[in-house]
Amino acid sequence: MLDPTDTRLLAALQKDAHLTAQQLGELLNLSPSQAGRRRQRLEAEGYIQGYSARLDPARLGLAVQGFVQVQLARHGPEQSQSFARLIGTRPEITSAWTMTGEADYLLRVFCPDLGALNTLLHEVLLTHPAVARVQSQIVMDQLKRDAPLPT
Repeated sequence: MLDPTDTRLLAALQKDAHLTAQQLGELLNLSPSQAGRRRQRLEAEGYIQGYSARLDPARLGLAVQGFVQVQLARHGPEQSQSFARLIGTRPEITSAWTMTGEADYLLRVFCPDLGALNTLLHEVLLTHPAVARVQSQIVMDQLKRDAPLPT
């Protein structure tokens, strides 16, 4: 169970994962060692799954962000596993979800240009034997960045 101090610690780390035990202690009114032990416990218990840097896609030459809905032709374990393996091999697919509704999967993709997105759709996804249909939406502007989880 999380107590209010744990919740404040998680919120602080979502804003700045570089906070030291000293800084966390000051924010939480704890000693640095207490703050550090709490962070370690939350990591060990799986509340904190890791730390990463948020990169700017445009500066990396990834000018096109899109969402791709994928509908499978058949819905068996073999088709799902095969499609999941394909997704895992493609670096331009940064997130993938299984969905309810018409689409079976929703993919978030980043590509350098429309030609690369077209190649991904027509030469990679649509050629997979389990895929019946894809529908893509190109992001025009992102109004809100991926936000921290509510704590």
